Amino acid sequence: MAAALPRGPWRTAEDRLRDSTRHHHSGGDGLAHDHLTPVVIVVVLGAGLLHASWNAIVKYISDGLVAFALIGLAATVCGGAMLLVTGLPDGEAIPFAVASAAVHIAYEFALMNSYRIGAFNQTYPIARGTSPLVVAAGAYLFAHESLGSVPLAGVVVLGVGLMSLALSSGRLSKEDLPAVGAAVLTGLTIATYTVIDGLGVRHANDAYAYGGLLFLIQGPVFPVIAVVRRPLAGLVSPALAMRGLAAGCLSVLAYVGVLWAQTRAPLAEVAALRETSVIAAAVIGTLVLKERFGVRRTVAAVLVAAGILLISV
Repeated sequence: MAAALPRGPWRTAEDRLRDSTRHHHSGGDGLAHDHLTPVVIVVVLGAGLLHASWNAIVKYISDGLVAFALIGLAATVCGGAMLLVTGLPDGEAIPFAVASAAVHIAYEFALMNSYRIGAFNQTYPIARGTSPLVVAAGAYLFAHESLGSVPLAGVVVLGVGLMSLALSSGRLSKEDLPAVGAAVLTGLTIATYTVIDGLGVRHANDAYAYGGLLFLIQGPVFPVIAVVRRPLAGLVSPALAMRGLAAGCLSVLAYVGVLWAQTRAPLAEVAALRETSVIAAAVIGTLVLKERFGVRRTVAAVLVAAGILLISV
């Protein structure tokens, strides 16, 4: 793919001229299209499935800190390997990558706590559904962007779905409140890094270089914390290491797909389509993690996915 041209020092003047021409014809922001194409849809849906899968692995591992340490180790290695091939992204993108890495670390802390105190098929949809709801509300309140009738209906449907998940037992009990709060906080961090990365990857002019730098910056944090707070023996179980590293590789693959899609389609549409992973999470939580889902949570998850799609119309 043209977007995957190496950005290392060995690139020829012809390569750079071709990039410049493509950048000019795309309107100066690197976008090849102003709407979702079939290829982008497939990539983003696949990324959503991979995202739900690695989150399920994290929930399955009893020690969340060790799980995120192994994910961080995989991200560090993958990020370094990507940068060896691509070189660094354009200088304008580096501050975005640094800021995004900081938000991603906060996101992982919030996510870890969500899974520690709540059920996967409740906290995951709330976290992923909160993000597009916050973005839509923020666009209306602060950017003075008016919502059409269909996106407005999506906001209402998404809000009903999120409330249904929060009240999955019929009311918001004291037992549910910490998990719901952690999931909402996770959603706020998702909304933040989605906007940062959407801007950063376009300044980078290379999704893979930007992703590599992002992974290399954020990756080492949890491994260092785990080494300090956990005995080293807890990190060397072959089965545990395999699961955690697999989750890390899935995480990298999923997010690289999203970053690539953000250079090919509008950010809001990519973000909304990606969050349909809540359906995959519902299925995984029921079939793999053996969590009781029930009719209420099933309907709520479908409402969340439907609301997200309506917002992007």
